[in-house]
Amino acid sequence: MTTHSDFRAAAELVSAAHTVSVVGHLRPDADAIGSVTATVEVLRQLGKDARGYIGQRDPMPTNLNSIPGSEDIVFTSVLPASDLIIVVDCGSQERTGDFEETITGARERTIVVDHHATNPGFGRVNLINTEAESTTTILLDWFDVLGVQITRTIAHGLYAGLVTDTGCFRWGRPVMHTMARRLMEHGLNIREISAELIDKTSLEDLQLVGRIMSRIEMHRAGPYSLAVLVADHATINGHSKAAVEGLIETVRAVDGADFGAVFKEYEPGVFTVSLRSSQLSVGSLAVHLGGGGHVPAAGYTARGTELEALDTLIAAAVELGESLDTSHMARG
Repeated sequence: MTTHSDFRAAAELVSAAHTVSVVGHLRPDADAIGSVTATVEVLRQLGKDARGYIGQRDPMPTNLNSIPGSEDIVFTSVLPASDLIIVVDCGSQERTGDFEETITGARERTIVVDHHATNPGFGRVNLINTEAESTTTILLDWFDVLGVQITRTIAHGLYAGLVTDTGCFRWGRPVMHTMARRLMEHGLNIREISAELIDKTSLEDLQLVGRIMSRIEMHRAGPYSLAVLVADHATINGHSKAAVEGLIETVRAVDGADFGAVFKEYEPGVFTVSLRSSQLSVGSLAVHLGGGGHVPAAGYTARGTELEALDTLIAAAVELGESLDTSHMARG
């Protein structure tokens, strides 16, 4: 749990820096982009030379362009030198993509702000709260300590992370509604924000989703049932990543499934795997497979054929067995 002293320690590092790089995770979502844009604007209020970066060359999903300041984020393989690095919404160094080596060697001038349960804390100061609904939730608390003015554009970025990481407020603590109300008071058009980030789609995206959804399968994974979608490279190459990334929320809700998985083959033979469950610790499962995340939402990377990737996941679920059952852990 992040304390006031942690926030003050992070503030001291910011005060001592002139140039600051704000880094979000590869294949960014709204929490990552909203966290980067809000933090950059706050730093500029404080007189810092700040810029946002993502450690990949592929551009971000077009729906995230609606977040103010997103157009200024640099997508690159090389992180420029700076006095301070602030890493937001990255559950591990690996999630910083092409910046991993640089950030690993810059621990003493790195602040980590994150809410993923599997984050080991890889900065000099770590503002990590695993109970927080989004990274933007933690950032708002930090911004209060910094004493900055929350502008409409900062509020937009913070709200974008909150509304998407709570599934449009379908899960989270009561404080998420308090935060949403506070941000809305800055004149946000929440209907438009949700439409841009969540609802808007194209005919091509719907057709793509239909092709992938038609392949849904149920499998046994030890004591559990698993709903699986595979978005193979031939199907998704050149298409909207936003449409593909949204598939996991559909799989989560399949009747009779204990957990869901979407295998996304953005590169031939390399699957980005998203896991979701309402009753199992898929975070533990992801960590076992070299990834990370939250108890109910996590991910990892698998290599090989489609069948090999699926067999590896099933074998891991069988090996971990009842230890994944969060209700079982609560009773114990």
